[in-house]
Amino acid sequence: MNTVPLTCIGCPMGCMLEVSVAEGQAVAVAGNLCGRGKRYAQEEIACPARTLTTTVHVSGAKRKTVAVKTNQTVPKDAIFACVAALKDVTVEAPIQIGQVLVADLAGTGVDLVAAGAIV
Repeated sequence: MNTVPLTCIGCPMGCMLEVSVAEGQAVAVAGNLCGRGKRYAQEEIACPARTLTTTVHVSGAKRKTVAVKTNQTVPKDAIFACVAALKDVTVEAPIQIGQVLVADLAGTGVDLVAAGAIV
């Protein structure tokens, strides 16, 4: 068993965690001030994932980009593939908040949605 230090991103506290890991699983978590820390540590050790936030190009409007995000977390090792898949994406205005702009981003099963509106 080994100990892995992590900074929790589950809430704004940013707790410094010490995670005891055995066979690729978190078996004990110390340093968390809330329940989110334990969940974060377990997920981060077993299968780290992130919400991707970025922008994509827009045509047909004064604003040339729109803020976007994934509607679920993406496996951390797929982030660069997701960003690469967005390199040449241009969406047509108008755009509504929550509108799916790219379905099944980079084969992850996760959709990319608009985080802002453009008329």
